[in-house]
Amino acid sequence: MLKKSKPFMMCMALTAAVSLLAAGCSSSSSSSNGSTASSGEAKPVNLRLGHVFAANSVTDQASQKFAELVGQKTNGAVKISIFPASQIGGDEALGQNLSRGTLDMAFLNQGSLAGMDPLLDFSYLPYIAENNEQADQLFYGSGIIPATIKETLKKHNIHALGFYELEFRGLTNSKHTVKTPAEMKGLKLRVPGSRAIKGFFEAVESQAVSIPMPELYTSLQQGVVDGQDNGLIITYDNKLHETNKYVTRLNHVYASGTISISQKMWDSLTPEQQKAFEEAAKETQQWQITENRKLIDSYVQKMKNENIEVVDLSPEEIAAFKEIGRSLWDKFADVYGADRISKLREEIAALK
Repeated sequence: MLKKSKPFMMCMALTAAVSLLAAGCSSSSSSSNGSTASSGEAKPVNLRLGHVFAANSVTDQASQKFAELVGQKTNGAVKISIFPASQIGGDEALGQNLSRGTLDMAFLNQGSLAGMDPLLDFSYLPYIAENNEQADQLFYGSGIIPATIKETLKKHNIHALGFYELEFRGLTNSKHTVKTPAEMKGLKLRVPGSRAIKGFFEAVESQAVSIPMPELYTSLQQGVVDGQDNGLIITYDNKLHETNKYVTRLNHVYASGTISISQKMWDSLTPEQQKAFEEAAKETQQWQITENRKLIDSYVQKMKNENIEVVDLSPEEIAAFKEIGRSLWDKFADVYGADRISKLREEIAALK
């Protein structure tokens, strides 16, 4: 046998080493691709959605419906888990976490976020809408209210996908029947963090106190406040009527909320996924508003069945409150902007 030269042997060794390295890389690549193939489709994107509404309330059902629609429209690529009843924070915390990008989504009551931006409670000016028909045009179309809400949330890294109804707000209290502005004098009332609502209650000489929603039941129970302003459905579902036996349907504010997603999460979605979210929000908005309005009369009866006094004000009685409420608008020009208020007045006038 011929003896191989030293250079020849070194060349053969180097060739073998390169071959082994190539085989190793090939094996690694095949393993990775095989893992993806064996696991089937990519794992879904898991999102968290929070809200303050009671479990199984109509708005909680709407959030579940939204999550289901998103799952269907993205073919399971996005999965949304719902956290109701302030489980991951009240509206203030939800808004802050959306803005920071540490929370993915919320059914958000932006009217409680005046601390973040005073324009977010622009829609809480007293007596904007008098009925559902007016509310539909002023709050859900392309008018100054939805435009302001969307633009303002956008400044705080929150993308508004759609809206939902919170209903007309009223007054509950533990002291006495309220039918006139004079009968509100001296009542200590919880209000959301809204300059407009706070200003209205102060104008009728009530003491307005801002308390986060998760703390409201205990505050009423312990007598920290005499009453609160909210809609009938929210009041009943959260058992706020248990210590507040007097309810007055003031209808001083029509409230809507926003189906919101953090801008950070929105930007991470594909265009196809974004379209799916928008479609799901539109369908959910329509469903929630319809179902919410079906419940109002039944909730009045539920309260009466529990010996709660529910007062529906006459047109003359409403007019006395409305006169006070509307007279405050110009005083908030430095908060909401004279141009916005003027535009809102034009839209209301056009309805008539």
